[in-house]
Amino acid sequence: MLRKTHIRRPIAVLLMLLGAAMIYLASETTTGIVLLLLGVGVELLGITYKHKE
Repeated sequence: MLRKTHIRRPIAVLLMLLGAAMIYLASETTTGIVLLLLGVGVELLGITYKHKE
């Protein structure tokens, strides 16, 4: 993991935005459900990455 906060914060924000976009773009089909689950996972990864300060 990155120890420098000036690099880690923008990466965490980008991960959270990517996860939110994936959740927003998910449809009601099977592919959409997979996209929704991936979006939730990416967003959780971004949140945990940001809180490791």
